[in-house]
Amino acid sequence: MEKRRLGNSDLMITPIGFGAWALGGGGWEYAWGPQDDAESVKTIHRALDLGINWIDTAAVYGLGHSEEVVARAVKGLAEKPYIFTKCELLWDDKGMVHGSLKRESILREIEDSLRRLQVEVIDLYQIHWPDPDEDIEEGWSTLVDIQKAGKVRYIGVSNFDVPQLKRAQAIAPVTSLQPPYSLIKRQVEDEILPYCLEQNIGVIVYSPMQSGLLTGKMSRERVAAFPADDWRRGDEEFQEPRLSRNLRLADLLGEIAAAQGRTAAEAAVAWTLHNPAVTGAIVGARRPDQVDGFIGAADFRLTEADLARINAFLQANP
Repeated sequence: MEKRRLGNSDLMITPIGFGAWALGGGGWEYAWGPQDDAESVKTIHRALDLGINWIDTAAVYGLGHSEEVVARAVKGLAEKPYIFTKCELLWDDKGMVHGSLKRESILREIEDSLRRLQVEVIDLYQIHWPDPDEDIEEGWSTLVDIQKAGKVRYIGVSNFDVPQLKRAQAIAPVTSLQPPYSLIKRQVEDEILPYCLEQNIGVIVYSPMQSGLLTGKMSRERVAAFPADDWRRGDEEFQEPRLSRNLRLADLLGEIAAAQGRTAAEAAVAWTLHNPAVTGAIVGARRPDQVDGFIGAADFRLTEADLARINAFLQANP
């Protein structure tokens, strides 16, 4: 699998990274429902066996559990993947989440993540959300100090807009941005992606398959059967009238992909990688076979005719 340099770093990453959000399991505000840890480990191993060389997680996923699962999966491997994680989102004893960019809070978080991941250095450490906005400078300055202390190799941000990126850059260079980007969520195209391309800020997009909507495997019946603690139950993209439109888009991707022996999931991810500003896409999976369904996106190139069909749909169904 090809590799691309992430922003100003020396990290050479594959176009697809493994997303470990759902591996945190249930019982918290943004859970995906129950998840078997042994299945999670097998899924990570499948991704690595197929060439993926980086894993993206966060302290908040599963309230620390996702990081622990990642550590279990990579323990003892002769060739370990890059591990990216995030700070800023904290939780209470009821699993409810809130943000903090205070220095003391982040200094506690980095130690907790290092312990859970069982590593001495994290490859990429990111601010999860710019919340609260007024504390961005304090939070980013703290990440700079953590990097100088040798506890992380590179620092980046997630969900920042351009003015927020500029505020961080005034303190220290930003290696990467992690924004949401898919055929359903395209807001970053107008300003954020062009700015990152101009500034040599690496971009690793999340939810390129829109949390399963564009895999070709989603249906109204499956949505109705989501576990009670699956956060997607409350997401407008999984509710009418948007759900029907999104499923039609997935059907179109399936048609386009089938012509080249590919899957809708591969087409959805490949579409995000087509943007020159995008370095890599984070793709989550809960079972090994799901990895098989999207791994081909790394070398799948949509044709101009494919892109024209997709654009026509988007224009007709805004």
